[in-house]
Amino acid sequence: MQQALELARKAVEIGEVPVGAILVKDDTCIAATHNLREQSGNPIAHAEVLAIQEASQTLGNWRLTDTTLYVTLEPCPMCAGAIVLSRIPKVVYGASDPKAGSAGTLYNIVQDERLNHQVELVSGVCAEESSALLKSFFKNRR
Repeated sequence: MQQALELARKAVEIGEVPVGAILVKDDTCIAATHNLREQSGNPIAHAEVLAIQEASQTLGNWRLTDTTLYVTLEPCPMCAGAIVLSRIPKVVYGASDPKAGSAGTLYNIVQDERLNHQVELVSGVCAEESSALLKSFFKNRR
């Protein structure tokens, strides 16, 4: 999770919302990203989506079984859907998102039994640090 927090800090340096994500397989990082929506002008350039794309390229497979996604903020509906579709079995996140959280807070897309894949969740890891980074970022933007 510390690596995801470092990526979130780097996002702040370039004016991006501080969300960092890493995907790990067999104790090896296969993708490490942060939000790039502002830099790329791409509304779907969330850290999680970028990590999923990078990991899929690295592994040569869209199925990301036997991986763990670490992310500093609870995934939004779009990212939660991408997590389910890419078959990531475990997500560890820091801060909850009361406005768009889709891993238990507002929705729980990643564990919805009506879908073909459910995800193991671990929430609150480095939550205070992740939350403080986000709050500071938005406070400075106002």
